[in-house]
Amino acid sequence: MKLTASQLPRPNELALQHSQFLKQYIVEQIDSAGGAISFEKFMQLALYAPNLGYYSADLRKFGETGDFITAPELSPLFSQCLAHQCIQLFENADILEFGAGSGEMALDILNELQHLNKLPKHYYILEISETLKQRQQEKLQSFKEIVVWLEHLPEQFEGVILANEVLDAMPVRRFYIDEHKEIKEWVVIFKENKFEWILQPADEILKETVKNLNQNFPVNYSSEINLFLNPWIQSLGEMLKKGAILLIDYGFPRREYYHPQRDQGTLMCHYRHYAHGDPLLYVGLQDITAHVDFTAIAKAAQQAGLDLIGYTSQGDFLLQGGLLNLMTNFEELPMQERLKFAQQIKQLTLPHEMGELFKVIGLSKNLNIQLPAFRNDRSFIL
Repeated sequence: MKLTASQLPRPNELALQHSQFLKQYIVEQIDSAGGAISFEKFMQLALYAPNLGYYSADLRKFGETGDFITAPELSPLFSQCLAHQCIQLFENADILEFGAGSGEMALDILNELQHLNKLPKHYYILEISETLKQRQQEKLQSFKEIVVWLEHLPEQFEGVILANEVLDAMPVRRFYIDEHKEIKEWVVIFKENKFEWILQPADEILKETVKNLNQNFPVNYSSEINLFLNPWIQSLGEMLKKGAILLIDYGFPRREYYHPQRDQGTLMCHYRHYAHGDPLLYVGLQDITAHVDFTAIAKAAQQAGLDLIGYTSQGDFLLQGGLLNLMTNFEELPMQERLKFAQQIKQLTLPHEMGELFKVIGLSKNLNIQLPAFRNDRSFIL
């Protein structure tokens, strides 16, 4: 549900106190920087400041009592389907998951692989949040001999890499095309006890990167760009010796991402299952995201020596990947259970639910593979 900031529920006093601590920390960073910081820096602090940022603090984020529900939290069918894709990509291969959240996806994947007698030797999790890591360890206790937590990327890896709703949480820079077609940057200041936007001249890195998008932007146009994406994909290309990468997130190909009518960009915040567009509000208490430019992923992958397996919607990926085949005992279930699973499938696959907004892109290295889940491949539009 998307609302304006004034319509959001007010945090309790303990949450407001936590937010105030982070607010003061960010203000100190702004003062140290001379009075303004890039939105990229603001987003990084709001989400990842040690012990204070949204993903670093001990706050419940996922599920019905949190701020949003991811596909693995919505239904075990999502992760079970992913488990089957892992087998088809690289049987009994090790798995590396980025940002495992509540640990639900890892648990359901491992349960399904155990059921199929296809457990990997290791299931690696790269998690930057110590709080989330502790929750994952509790949830994955039954697989403690298999699951290994990492603090940084391994030098080499062979297997399947998974990242579900990870790229949208990477900090982005926010640019603006003024009435003279000049590129400027939205930065964050602190004024009259609140964070505010102001425009500054863009530096040469941002100018050059925006120009290289090769988009005919209209005037008075704002959007975002992820400067961390290319080096991140490059690091995966260097690390991956043999295997595949599945990236799942909400986003668009470039021509849709930077559509002239999308002139305010794609920034979105999530707070208690409400969506709104003010990332300067309630710092540390809300998620801040930007949609993913999947064309940028495809281009970065090519430069990193990775092959494109395919690109499609989440709905097509799951349905073509055998989601419905997982319901072999569907008719034997009680009616209430059948209705529950039917609703979950609708939410995961229907275009007006998660099915179309979320996309899946598959990359590989030294692995000649065609995955049936990408049967309806859309990579020609990237």
